Amino acid sequence: MKDETIAIHAGFKADPTTKAVTPPIYQTVAYEFDNAQHGADLFNLEVEGNIYTRIMNPTTAVLEQRVAELEAGIAGLGLSAGSAAVNYSILNIAEQGNNIVSVPLLYGGTYTLFKHMLAKLGIEVRFAKDDSVDAMAALIDDRTTAVFCESIGNPAGNIVDIETLASMAEAKGVPLIVANTVATGALIKPIEWGAHIVVNSMTKYIGGHGNTLGGMIVDSGEFPWAEHAERFHMLNEPEDSYHGVVYTQALGAAAYIGRARTVALRNTGSALSPMSAFLILQGLQTLPLRMERHCENALAVANDLNDHGQVEWVRFAGLPDSPYYDLAQKYTNGRPSALLTFGIKGGFDAGVKFYDALQLFVRLVNIGDVKSLAAHPASTTHRQLTEAELASAGVTPDMIRLCVGIEHIDDILADLEQALAAAR
Repeated sequence: MKDETIAIHAGFKADPTTKAVTPPIYQTVAYEFDNAQHGADLFNLEVEGNIYTRIMNPTTAVLEQRVAELEAGIAGLGLSAGSAAVNYSILNIAEQGNNIVSVPLLYGGTYTLFKHMLAKLGIEVRFAKDDSVDAMAALIDDRTTAVFCESIGNPAGNIVDIETLASMAEAKGVPLIVANTVATGALIKPIEWGAHIVVNSMTKYIGGHGNTLGGMIVDSGEFPWAEHAERFHMLNEPEDSYHGVVYTQALGAAAYIGRARTVALRNTGSALSPMSAFLILQGLQTLPLRMERHCENALAVANDLNDHGQVEWVRFAGLPDSPYYDLAQKYTNGRPSALLTFGIKGGFDAGVKFYDALQLFVRLVNIGDVKSLAAHPASTTHRQLTEAELASAGVTPDMIRLCVGIEHIDDILADLEQALAAAR
C-alpha cells in the first residue's frame, strides 16, 4: 500500500465484536486469561495476546502497526513521549560500560539525555565533531552499541546522509538509530536507506494537532543481532528479568522490539495511554496530506524571507544555497519538512519585537502542529545561556525558529510581514 492508504487503513479492518470501523478505545488495565496455561503461554511469548496495558493494548497496537508500516519496519512500540522512545531505544541495547556515537546536532532534550542522564547510568555518549562517516567511525570501538542521528535536525534543519552512516555502522557491527520526528515516514523512510531502528515523537507531525504526547520505536528487523552475540549479549543470552527468555531465539527478527516491550517498557512503565493512542490515530490518518501542505508553505516562507530586506539569513534545506540542499533532494525530493530558522536585522531586541508582534503564528515550543508556530530561543528556551554557550548551541540572538503550518499561505506571509514591520 501507498503511504496515504497506510495512514488510514493499516493495522485495523473492523472491530470483531461491534463491527466498529474506527479503532475502539480499549480503556482497560488488564485482560482475562482463558486458563492458567494460557497465561503462562502469553508470558512465555509462545502465543500472541494481551496481558496488561502497561505492556500492550489493542488500541495502541493499531497505532504501532500503522506507524511501523509507514516507516517500512516490522513492528513498533508505542510510548508515552518521544523522549521515552529515544531513552528506551538506547537502554534496550546499552548498559554500564557501553557507549554510543552520536552526531553533534541534536534536539535539546535528546542532548540533555545523552550528555547528562545516560552518563549517570554509566553509558557514555560520544559526540562526533560533525556528521561525516569518518568522524563517526573514528569513535566506534568494541563497547559501542549504537550510532545515533536525526534525519532532519531540530532546530538546525540539517539533513544527515542516512545511507552512508547506515552502511558504516553495519560494517562496524552496530545498528543505526534514526530520530525521524521532523520528517516522519511520510517524507523519509530511514529504514529504506539502511537504518535499523527509527524513533519518533508522535507529539509532533504524526499527531499533528498539538493535543497529545506520544512516542514510537520502529524496528526494521534487519540488524543481525545474533551475529554479534558478545556485543549484544542482552538479546542473545537468557534475560534474568524475564524468566530466562533468549530474545533472538524466541522472537527472531523482532528480538529488539520484543525486548524493548517486555524489559524496558514492562519494568519502567512509560506506557502510551489508550486515549492518547486513539487521538494520535486520528491525526495520523491525514499525515501524508498535511505534510504536502506543510512543505509547500514552508518553501514559500523560506523564499519570501530570503528576499526580505529585514532578514539577515535563512536556514532551510529546500533553498539552493543551503549546504544540505543536495541531501534534501536525495531524501525528501526537495521537501525537507516545515522547520526553518532565520536571523532578523537588529539582533536580540528586534527578535523580541518580531516575536511579540506575531498574530497568526503561535508562540510556543512545540513543532509539527497544523498551526504555524514560532520560537525566539534566545529570549525563551535558551535565555539562561551565556553568549558563548548560545554560540555553541547554534543559537544566535537574532534567531527565529518557525514551524510553518497548513493555514493559507497568504495569511501566513501577511502575519510575518506585519511582525517584521513592527520590529523595525
